[in-house]
Formats: sequence, C-alpha cells, structure tokens
Amino acid sequence: MIGAAGLTGELALALFDAQATSRHLDLAARRLGRDGHGYYSIGSAGHEGNAAVAAALRVTDPALLHYRSGAFFVHRTRQVPGLDPIRDVLLGVTAAAADPISGGRHKVFGSKPAHIIPQTSTIASHLPRAVGLAFALGRAAQLGLRTEWPTDAVVVCSFGDASANHSTAAGAINTAIHTAHQGVPMPILFVCEDNGLGISVPTPRTWIEQAYGSRPGLAYFDADGADLPAALAAATAAADHVRAHRTPAFLRLRTVRLLGHAGSDVESAYRRPADMAADLRRDPVAATARLLVTAGVATPDAILARYDEIAEQVAKAADSAWHEPKLGSAAEIQAPLAPARPSAVRIDALRGTEGPESVDGDPLTLAQAVNQTLAHLLARDPDVLVFGEDVGRKGGVYGVTKGLQQSFGARRVFDTLLDEQSVLGTALGAGLAGFVPIPEIQYLAYVHNAEDQLRGEAATLSFFSGGRYRNPVVVRIAGLAYQKGFGGHFHNDNSLAALRDIPGLVLAVPSRADDAAAMLRTCVAAARVDGRVCVFVEPIALYHTRDLYRDGDGGWLAPISGVRHAEIGRARVYGAGTHLTIVSFGNGVPMSLRVARRLAERDIHARVLDLRWLAPLPVADLLDHARATGRVLIADETRRSGGVSEAVCAALLDAGFDGGLARVTSADSFVPLGPAASSVLLDEDAIEAGALSLLAAPR
Repeated sequence: MIGAAGLTGELALALFDAQATSRHLDLAARRLGRDGHGYYSIGSAGHEGNAAVAAALRVTDPALLHYRSGAFFVHRTRQVPGLDPIRDVLLGVTAAAADPISGGRHKVFGSKPAHIIPQTSTIASHLPRAVGLAFALGRAAQLGLRTEWPTDAVVVCSFGDASANHSTAAGAINTAIHTAHQGVPMPILFVCEDNGLGISVPTPRTWIEQAYGSRPGLAYFDADGADLPAALAAATAAADHVRAHRTPAFLRLRTVRLLGHAGSDVESAYRRPADMAADLRRDPVAATARLLVTAGVATPDAILARYDEIAEQVAKAADSAWHEPKLGSAAEIQAPLAPARPSAVRIDALRGTEGPESVDGDPLTLAQAVNQTLAHLLARDPDVLVFGEDVGRKGGVYGVTKGLQQSFGARRVFDTLLDEQSVLGTALGAGLAGFVPIPEIQYLAYVHNAEDQLRGEAATLSFFSGGRYRNPVVVRIAGLAYQKGFGGHFHNDNSLAALRDIPGLVLAVPSRADDAAAMLRTCVAAARVDGRVCVFVEPIALYHTRDLYRDGDGGWLAPISGVRHAEIGRARVYGAGTHLTIVSFGNGVPMSLRVARRLAERDIHARVLDLRWLAPLPVADLLDHARATGRVLIADETRRSGGVSEAVCAALLDAGFDGGLARVTSADSFVPLGPAASSVLLDEDAIEAGALSLLAAPR
C-alpha cells in the first residue's frame, strides 16, 4: 500500500512517470528501427519495477546498469537538474553525435552527472568492474584519497537472470563475498532482474533463490517488480543494509519480459501464447496505474491522460532525434579511444627530483629494475596500487615484487584470489575511483581467461562514454617463452595477437633493465594523464639474465639511475650498421645482438632495432632504420601466423618500403615441455640464416 517504505503519493506518481516513460521509449525505439531511423531496440518493457531501485538509492551512488534498467535510468536522471532522459535515450537509439554519453558510438545507459557508468550489453562483464569499484571506495577512504563519490556510497550493479549463470557473474559475486569475509569493505548491491528467460532459454523459477539465496556473507532480498510498494521496500532494505554494513547484498527483482528479447525477436516461435498472456497480466506499468487509482492518488482518466502526455513527449523527441547529425569520420569516432598527450605524459613521468635507482647505481637485471621502479612509484604517488596473485607476501613467482608489501603495507600492495577476471575487475574499478592500479597477471597464458575485461570493458569505457569515464591501468604480465627447465605452454605462452588487436591499448615489451624502468614509468604516466589502458609484458626468460655474449660479461645488466621516460611508440636502436636492420623485441633482442656480432666477423654490419612498443608500433623509427640499410630482417619470437612480424611487414609495405624484407619466427605451435621447445621457438641459428639469405638475395 502507498505509505509503506516511504512510498508517498507524490513518489508513486514520479515512479509511474519513470515507468511509463521507459515503456514509451521502448515503443519509440521499435518504431524508429522499423522506419530505418533507429539502430537499437533491446528494451526494458516488463522490467520497469527497477525504478524502485533508483528510488531506494542516492543519485551519488554509482550505478552500472543492465540494458533493461531503463526506468532506473529515467528516475535517476530526473533527479539531476538539467538532464532530459527522453532526449538522451533517443539520441542513443538513433546514433546521434549529440548523444551526451557515447556521442553516437553505442546506445548505453550512462550519465556522468547522474553517476551512471555506461555499460555495453556484454553478458555480465561489468560485474567484476563493479566489485572493483566497491572495493576501491573503501580502500580510498582507508588511504585518505578522495573519489568523486561519498565515503558511504553504495555501488549498484544490475543484470539479468541468464547473466547470473555466467562465470563472470559467479566469479565477481564470489569475489565480493570473499573480500567482505576478510573484513574488507565491499559496499555493493547486486540487482538481478529475473524475467525467467535468457532470450529463448527458460531460467527455472526457483533457480536464482537457490543459487544465491542462502550464501553466507551475501544478504538476500526478493521482491515482485510489478508490486511497486514491495519492490521499493525490498530495494530500500537492501540498500540500507549495504550502506550500514559495507557488505554485499543481492536483490532478486522478479520481472516479466514484454515485447520480446529485442527488435528482431519473435517470441511466438519459442513461447506458448498462454505464457505470454500471463506475463502481460503482470505488466508493472499497468500495476502501478491500478495502485495509484485504488489508493486515491489519481483518477483513471488522469492516469490515462498522464500516460498519453508522456507518449506525445517521447514521439516529439523521437522525431527530433533521428534528424540529428551522425558521426561523420573515423577521426571523430576514434577520438576518445586513445587520447595521447606525450608532453604531459613526459612531465608526469619525470616528476620527482630523483629517479628510481639502486643505492650505488649498480647495473641491474630486468626484474630488479621493475622492482625498484615499482618501489619508486609507490613512494612517490599515493594513488598507485600493486596487486595480484602472490605479489604480496611471496613477492611474486619470480620475486619481482619482493619487499614491496613490507615497505608500503598491505593496503597498497596486496594479494588477490586466484581469478584473473577479478584481478582485472579490481583494477578497472580502482581506476574509476581515481587510483592508478598496477595489477599483475602471473603468466601471459592466464590473461586469456579474462581478456574481455581488457577488450570489452577497459578499452571500451572511454569509447562508449566519449571520454567522460576512463580506465587508467597498467597490467603487468610475466610472459613469452625460453624458460629453461620449467613450463610448457601455460608458462611459455608467446601469443600477443589478441592484445595487439584491442583498439587504444598500449602494449609494451621491454627487453633490458633500463628500458623496463623507463617504459613502466611512461605507462603509469600515460594511465594517469590520458587514462590509457596499458599492458606491460615482462619477458620471463630475461628477468634474471645478466650476460649477453659470454658467461660473466654482465652485458645485459644496465643501470637505471636517471632513466625516467621512454616515449610510447618510439623504438631503441643498437649499433649503426649499414648492411642490415634486424627488427626484434623481447627475447629476440639479445639473440639478434649476438647474431649481429657474428655477422660482424664476416664484415657484415647490422643494426638491431628493438621495437619495445608493440602497440602502437614505432612506425616512424621502423621506416627510418629500414631505409638506412635497405634490408630488413624481422626476428619475431611470436608465431608466424598472427605474430608481430605480420604487422611490421604490413607497416613497411604500406609506407612504400621497397627494399629487401624477410622474417623469421617461431612455429605455429603451442610451446611444448622440455627440450622439445627449441624445435618450435625462434633461435639464433634461424636469425643468422635468415640474415645471410636476405643479404644474398638480389636487391
């Protein structure tokens, strides 16, 4: 009844308006699509009870919404002066450049002023980020860092019943419970909008309650979304619980799905007419209208007039929206993808009167350089967090983070559970809250378990918010091959293609200590200044390498004192040979240098170009050094198909390079265990043979 849980007549009318507006927006989206003016029609019809969730929360509670949370979006945004949810949604539907959140790049529910962080429709992929944001709010309060949200804010994350079965959702909810179990604040409200269907596949009626209703550490609430007072009461109780206890809660909002899954969906192909009719009888908009009439808040005629007036407003806005200009160029579309301000990045990287250095400036290994650089960054910047599996107490599998937790405390250097999706989700949420997170993924092969957190979440957030939200992050990954006496495929993965394919992502692969220090500082600066998503792949086999040409020569050690910056997209050259340019990166660099020395004994003078940055490629430097010798051999430790060498060849050919060009690579194979690895991995003999063959070929 009206009056329960603070449901006044005025609020009930406002929620009805939000529900009716959301319904008319769905209908308008379908009409626009039918007429060729709209491009997105996954609607919220039947889910309008989620307006009660918006009413139970504060505008300053960050929201990551399901694509059927339209009524939530309408009610939340109407509480912010100057916002027009009708126009905003329709500009998204029509892919108009004036869309205030994505700028016409995708239809999403998002609003910076209303603290709605835009999410795509990827199934459940936003849950790890939401958990990470909830964690980061508590961690920021503990460390005395300000965020754009109040210290008692609640993160709300909505999703569907089918998504609740996705491994991403299960892992994220488990992470929230696991984190709270350790006494770490985790203020998150999971809202499962349960309509009983995943497109055409039914969800058993009792499944959500059985799966989540009795989990220790997860407060569970349940309500009928068609019953506005009950929905508001349950949502209010859930939100109050999270706000008071800073522990996770789960609200199951029972809904129906009207109008099908999406514009092209024909429900009658897989649903019985009786089932569709039963859902229609539970229409939440009609239910709220009946409530208003029976409670004496409004007459039937007044409700119908109100409904028709909203329909007219939406129709007028729809007619205006589809006439708005669309994005007209690749440059416009790409603008928020990878903003680059190299001068500002350089200034940030150079901050501090002293660079990272050992006590006496001795030459270091690559692992020591990463360790000391992380220590310097943690000491300099209170917004830096270092975390991952085993990085704290153990100091990492290879000792790269050894001693950092002891020096900077467990709030800034900490261990996570064994779930790469949650590790990266924590980073994405922390980045939203204003941190510069530096998560570690133990091995390159393991990042593929969670790649969508980079591709579908981190890299897209700026794109789908027009740069209003960013995901600054530097993901450290121990990777590549050539470990002796250990491994096999999962510890010797040489697959970088999936990372190179992500628009806007920076992919760094240092090969020597001084580069590792400079490039890591640059990545952190780019994350902070430009919100860049950076992946920093550290070649495991080079972590502790000391020698280059012979045992004991210390030729691969380098001091890092004074080394502070390496511009993104700039290569490093060794030597000035005029006969041949050997292009390589990672483990291939010291191999190529050894080959170059052997070639010099034949009076063949080669220079070695270390790409360092695999995305974006250092094309200008590549061309300069290719033209300087007229012959290029690419020594690529990744696979022949989909490897880095393909992109290097394409870059040279696209630029009109007409000199000699060849490549040597690893085989199209996973890396086997033991000595057999040498049969599929690039080696020095192959590099030398490739160089001699190229030099012997006619120009």
